[in-house]
Amino acid sequence: MEEAEAPEQGDREREQKAIRRASERARTARWDLNIAIFLFAVLIIIMVLLFQGVTLEIVAPIAVAGLGMVWLVGWRQGRQLYDRFLEEELAKLEFERGRKVAETIEEAVQRALRARWHG
Repeated sequence: MEEAEAPEQGDREREQKAIRRASERARTARWDLNIAIFLFAVLIIIMVLLFQGVTLEIVAPIAVAGLGMVWLVGWRQGRQLYDRFLEEELAKLEFERGRKVAETIEEAVQRALRARWHG
């Protein structure tokens, strides 16, 4: 019983590790050049409005809305990247599992052939 649980525990640990790797990759890739350009565009709009003498009561909501949009776009992009990276990591994990099974089958066949030749 414990023998069956050990590989299953190892699979769960590898899956958790894959989830962490996907999360880290998505977190680092979330803030790309497009979001930085959008953030600078919001900053430029705010500066232009302030230099034109537009009151702070109008500029402040625009600034908050712009920063909110930057956060929302970054969060959405991070979520999409996380989903994509998680699929990649889990596919890699499945490939490794399949390769190990194939190697185990190949080893069993080789052992049987050796036993047949020597026995």
